[in-house]
Amino acid sequence: MTTVAERYLQAARRESTTRRYQQALAHYESGWGGFLPASSDSIVRYLAEHAELSISTLRGHLAALARWHQLHGFVDPTKAPQVRDVLRGIQALHPREVRQAKPLQLRELEQCVAALDQEGMSPDLPVRLRAVRDRALLLLGFWRAFRSDDLCRLRIETNQLVVGEGLSLFLSSSKSDRDFQGRTVSVPALKRLCPVQAYEDWLMLSQLQAGPVFCGIDRWGHLSTEALHPYSVARVLRRALTRAGVAGERYSGHSLRRGFATWASRNHWSPKALMEYVGWRDVHTAMRYVEADAPFGDWRRRAEESK
Repeated sequence: MTTVAERYLQAARRESTTRRYQQALAHYESGWGGFLPASSDSIVRYLAEHAELSISTLRGHLAALARWHQLHGFVDPTKAPQVRDVLRGIQALHPREVRQAKPLQLRELEQCVAALDQEGMSPDLPVRLRAVRDRALLLLGFWRAFRSDDLCRLRIETNQLVVGEGLSLFLSSSKSDRDFQGRTVSVPALKRLCPVQAYEDWLMLSQLQAGPVFCGIDRWGHLSTEALHPYSVARVLRRALTRAGVAGERYSGHSLRRGFATWASRNHWSPKALMEYVGWRDVHTAMRYVEADAPFGDWRRRAEESK
C-alpha cells in the first residue's frame, strides 16, 4: 500500500476510536491470553469472565474484535448468536445504572468564571494566560454544548468573530459527523457570561492568529502549537471548580454539554430546538442529557415543609 493511500486510510479512522480499539485488542490478547483470529466460543468465554465490566465497555471490545477480523479477511465471530446471547445474559444478571457526568449548573459556571476573572488580573503572565484561556474554553463549551474533542478541534483561521455580535465556529468533524462533512455553528453574544467576549479576550491576550484555539501553556507562558488534549477539558473544569470552592470530582468534560442541555430544558426549549442546536440526531440520546422535572405543582413538598 502506498504512503499516500495509508495517509488517507488513517484520516478516515478517528484517533480516539483507533486508540480504544488498540486497548481493547491488547486486553483480549495480553490481558486475557486470547488468540487472533478468534472463535465465537473463545469470545463467549472472554465475555463471561469479564462480566464485571460495563456493557458499554464489552460492546466496545466486541467492536474492536469485529473490526480486526474484517480488516484481516476473517469471518467475524462476534456476530454469532451465542455471543449476542451471552452479552444479553450479562446485562440481565448484572444490571447497572448508567453513569453520567454531573451537569454543570449556571451558578457553578458563574463561580468558575468569577474565580478565573480574579486569576486573569494576576501580574504573572502564565497565570493570566491560563485563566483567560480557561474562561473562554468553559464559556464556549457550555453555551454551545460542545464535547471535549469539539473544543480541542477548533481552529482560529476557520472561525469568524464579529465583535459584540457573535461568533461563527467551524467544526471540521465531530462524533456525530461520520462523513466528515463538517458544520458551522453560531455563538451569540450574551449580556453576561459571554462566550464571544471571552473568545475575543483570549485572542487579544494570546495574540494568536492561526492554529488551535485552545493550546497548551507552559510554566513560562509559552504557547504550544498543539491543541489541548480532550482529556484536559475535564482538568480545566475541575481546577476552576476547586478554586471557586466547589468539589469537582464528579464533573467531567461532558458536564458542560449536560449542563447546557439541562439549562435549556428548564428554560423551555423544545426538544426539536435543543436537538438542532446541540447537533443530536436521536431523541433518545438527547433525553439522556436532560433531567426531567415532573410537574407536580402544588403537590410537591418543599424542603421547609418537611421540617
